Amino acid sequence: MKTHYYLGWFTDFFPENLSKALREDLPERKSLVMVSSDPSDAEMDGAVERSWLDQAGISFDEYHLIDSSVEQEVAHALIRNASAIFLLGGDTLKQNRFLTEEYELAEPIKTSAALVMGASAGAINMSAKWKCSERFGYPVGMDVVCDGLALDPFSVLSHFDLENNMELVQEELSALSDEMNVYASNKDCALRSKGGHIDILGDVYVMSRSNIRKLDETF
Repeated sequence: MKTHYYLGWFTDFFPENLSKALREDLPERKSLVMVSSDPSDAEMDGAVERSWLDQAGISFDEYHLIDSSVEQEVAHALIRNASAIFLLGGDTLKQNRFLTEEYELAEPIKTSAALVMGASAGAINMSAKWKCSERFGYPVGMDVVCDGLALDPFSVLSHFDLENNMELVQEELSALSDEMNVYASNKDCALRSKGGHIDILGDVYVMSRSNIRKLDETF
């Protein structure tokens, strides 16, 4: 059963109900493989994301970081043998290029039996498609729908200030919501897709055919 966690960004650590769900979904913890969002920056080491797992009592026998210092063949082997894959937060565009073009990690991740989770940029890149626009903070002149890993047949907008920008979100994502459901969340939120069932933590909204509604928490 495929299990995917789409995370926002956590101010402190995971709340206990999220930690408990992850512990249950990760009975085998041999290898955690983290994928950088800025592969050429050695400082993007996943220390913050790893601290969330440590605080939740989730430790692994081995920890690996895939960035541009790791050979592509080695990266593919690490993905194949992973118990969990964590797409780190940061630069969504650089991570997308690294995953889909430079290292061709999309197919290995999609076919892996590992639990896959992503925080902020990582969560966005796990989705089927996502909107890259200047109004969402991307480079000036950007206004395009990008392909993600398509681990699930929906789009994700993660770690965005929804409370103060709901009108902007609806304007930007209305067209995409005619094609697929769009899940939008702020920080300290999570969406779990497990065997086709969706679970919600925090303030998460879904937009479908331009209509947006808040989802009930189920964690």
